[in-house]
Amino acid sequence: MRSERIEYLIAGAGIVGMALALRLIERNPGSRIVVIDKESEVAKHASGRNSGVLHSGIYYVAESLKAKFTMAGNRALREFCAQRGIRVNQCGKLIVATNAAELEKLFELEKRGKANGATVELLSASDAERIDPNVRTYQHALWSPLTATVSPSEVALAFKAELEKRGVAVQLNERFLAYREGEVLTSLRSYRVDRFINAAGLGADRIARECGFGKEYTIIPFKGIYLKYDKNETDIRTNIYPVPDLKKPFLEVHFTKTVDGHIKIGPTAIPALWRENYRGLSGFNLLEMLGILSWEAKLFLWNSFGFRDLAFTELRKYDRRFLIRSAAKLVKHLDPQGFGEFTTPGIRAQLLNRSSNLLVQDFVVQADRHSVHILNAVSPGFTCSLPFAEYVIDKYL
Repeated sequence: MRSERIEYLIAGAGIVGMALALRLIERNPGSRIVVIDKESEVAKHASGRNSGVLHSGIYYVAESLKAKFTMAGNRALREFCAQRGIRVNQCGKLIVATNAAELEKLFELEKRGKANGATVELLSASDAERIDPNVRTYQHALWSPLTATVSPSEVALAFKAELEKRGVAVQLNERFLAYREGEVLTSLRSYRVDRFINAAGLGADRIARECGFGKEYTIIPFKGIYLKYDKNETDIRTNIYPVPDLKKPFLEVHFTKTVDGHIKIGPTAIPALWRENYRGLSGFNLLEMLGILSWEAKLFLWNSFGFRDLAFTELRKYDRRFLIRSAAKLVKHLDPQGFGEFTTPGIRAQLLNRSSNLLVQDFVVQADRHSVHILNAVSPGFTCSLPFAEYVIDKYL
């Protein structure tokens, strides 16, 4: 098997892996950098299947990495897209309340958003209706004008093209197999590397353990799907979100206005049975399923972080009528017969702390002088990718 000598090898051609490669080659022109991925295309999993929303940093706890990087990432990706003629829908987002109790949470979100550097504005209900006449809210709504939507696959392909233009090799159909200090073995060759970077998303915890990291964590996959509104593109003008329960790890059902103007509702956060449990038995792995079911059974039994309640609620979202009713609370009128098919499912690679049995809410990175492991980069990881990559390089590389 051939052996190559390079400076950096990155496992994972998702948005975070490619952002790391891009920032590295910008800082070190001429460096030999290789990005590998087991799939036949870049961004095959979470990076290419997410909602396409460029978030604006409203929800996240102050001092968290998510709070630090979301607004900067929003600006960086919009600039990246503008420079390359990639479509961006600058549609904004309204967060609405349904009662007085949610109104207090809305005020808290306004404070949190401003503390995080987000551009947010508290509007009266009538002002919110000027942005979207169909919106329904109790007294006030929170307006985020810089929330936007893009096509994740268009962005990912632009990253790949930029990397290749700068001399970075993006090697597809090449699977990580093993690591020993200074050497990475793949399905095609071995590499002698100065630094190995693990940005493998759904497989990041397994690769980290191969390298002696992340032993206190495991990934629990959650399946997300949206339901398309086919009746028209005019019933909703902007993204419309409910006030979230900030104690829960996932957002509730909301409206997304896609980059091409379509409307969809969702997502779900249904516990998946294996890591690539998209449809039917595709990607089926018996040992993986048994391991994940074991953890999910424990979480269900103990109702850790409300997992049992979450599981029951999320499973109900397979019922179109329940999903539509959940979304209908946010607007004045919606045609229940106007919906078409569910979108392509995505899997959220959510990190679980095995000791506390709690989902990890912020980004997690572990490293030594030989390797760096991105263990948790879930939403808004797509939005945060470029400044997060700079942070990883500055702190660990």
